[in-house]
Amino acid sequence: MNAALDRSGLQNAVTSFLRHRWATSDRVAVTLTHRANDAFDKVAAVDRAVEAATLAEPLRTGSKRNGNALLAAHVRLATPRARELRTLIEDGEAHGHLPIVQGFVWSARGMSEVAAVAVSGYSTAAGLIAAAVRLGCIGALEAQSVLSAALATIAELSTPIGPTAEIESFMPWVDAAAARHTRAHLRLFAN
Repeated sequence: MNAALDRSGLQNAVTSFLRHRWATSDRVAVTLTHRANDAFDKVAAVDRAVEAATLAEPLRTGSKRNGNALLAAHVRLATPRARELRTLIEDGEAHGHLPIVQGFVWSARGMSEVAAVAVSGYSTAAGLIAAAVRLGCIGALEAQSVLSAALATIAELSTPIGPTAEIESFMPWVDAAAARHTRAHLRLFAN
């Protein structure tokens, strides 16, 4: 039985996603890629780890599509070494997942690691909340309330990681929903 998603339910879902996916996967990937700077072998290794930790095909595809779109913009902006990252992806050495591209281009643009992690968390939460608004689950004012709560969660989860941190994700309900979405005849969202 599917219950309607209200502000409280969305806030719980966003918090759960931030804790069990973003903090353990995307945050780690952004950080490790940011630290790798332009050591492309390290960047590619982190990208492969994201690929392996993202079980649902629609989530992998969406992450790569979004990452490659962000990278395309930075190639056009002439962000240092963005074109080289594009070549690495085109040659099949990397996948171009969104948190990898975020960490790479934001580092290349001079953004601090702390800021890159915060922006990654914000964009994750804002994307989830915007989808709920587009679906008509909540209104714009409720969305701002959920986002405010998410910012506190992002700040709490944005602690520095150690050099041996590993990318992991345990969100079986998200993976199951993504798998069902793959078989849908009509889709409102790509992922």
